[in-house]
Amino acid sequence: MTRKSLKAAGPSGWRGCSSLRVCASLGSCHGGCFLTQSEKTALREVCQLIGQPGKGITACDEGPATIGSRFEAVGITNSEENRRRYRQMLFETPGANQYLSAAILDPETLYQASSTDGKLFPEVLSGLGIVPGVKPHLKVYELPGQAGSTVMQGLDSLAARCKEYKLAGCKFAKWRSPLVIDVAADQPSDMIIESNMNDLARYALICQAEGLVPIVEPDVSLSGDHDLQISTAINLKIQSTLFKAMVDHGVYMEGTILKSNIVNPGKACPISYTAAQIAEANLIVHRQCFPTAMLSANYLSGGQSLADASGRLNAINKAKTSKDPWNLSFSWSAAIQMPLFQVCKDHGELCLEEMSALYIEELKIASASALGQLETAPGQGDHIPPSK
Repeated sequence: MTRKSLKAAGPSGWRGCSSLRVCASLGSCHGGCFLTQSEKTALREVCQLIGQPGKGITACDEGPATIGSRFEAVGITNSEENRRRYRQMLFETPGANQYLSAAILDPETLYQASSTDGKLFPEVLSGLGIVPGVKPHLKVYELPGQAGSTVMQGLDSLAARCKEYKLAGCKFAKWRSPLVIDVAADQPSDMIIESNMNDLARYALICQAEGLVPIVEPDVSLSGDHDLQISTAINLKIQSTLFKAMVDHGVYMEGTILKSNIVNPGKACPISYTAAQIAEANLIVHRQCFPTAMLSANYLSGGQSLADASGRLNAINKAKTSKDPWNLSFSWSAAIQMPLFQVCKDHGELCLEEMSALYIEELKIASASALGQLETAPGQGDHIPPSK
């Protein structure tokens, strides 16, 4: 809205929030004033379902090509039916809903049905008490002159896709903005950070207007040889830029969820760090910029093994104090799924029964780490420098 149109709209243009019309001259920082109270309540309720202590998100939103490469690496045919059967196992493994609060789906999966009862997967998930959501973004684009750094595409048509996904049964969406720390190339640059975080803020605003909870995902790659101090500083800059952009855009912060990387040194960093030191770095970032208005952060695995991801998440939760009110849990894909594919190696087909048995054990580990109750092995979650 322009200043003129905001003034002409009067209180109805702000849905009754006349006390906030002081912001109308700027049209920003309105904290979701475009939403009715019932719409805000609905968003908060979804966040509360997602942010249940000890439960996390199964991230199975890989597109056909990505999941196909994982299939083909162990000799499984990348067919739509195999993708459907695999996702059904992830959703319907007995007991999985004790550890899962939500599932992120690829758009293809929204329109696939369970062979158990013929219901579409969003309805199946809802019936199990698992909140269904979707990946709505398109492909990454390398910005010229930015040493390979990218932005995510898909904002222009996002509202129409959100309407479609809402009708299909989704309650939330998740938008990923990948970033890479490359100190030699001065990346991520201020322009890359601001472009991606403003995109996440606009995405969040559009989602909320269409009735979906936005999960915002600033995803800093594990690649590189930077140390933990550099990683902490850059992650703090990224996340503080994100939250300011969300506030400036007028996002209703209580109706959003964070999905970020665990703050880690680069995978090739030559310095050793304990899981406790990594946990401290993550809490430093949260304490300096993560709004208490937001209920939960569900970390991505981002190339970490299940042992490392769970060991670090467990250490973070054990180190929490009264200064850390958030639910800190998991939204893992590769950390959980890659061991499942190894079960199928040399068999040439999906070994669903064996995969299901391993999957439930992995979810138990993830759940315990989300509560800070995982019994870890000595050194689990530590960063070990690569051998020279």
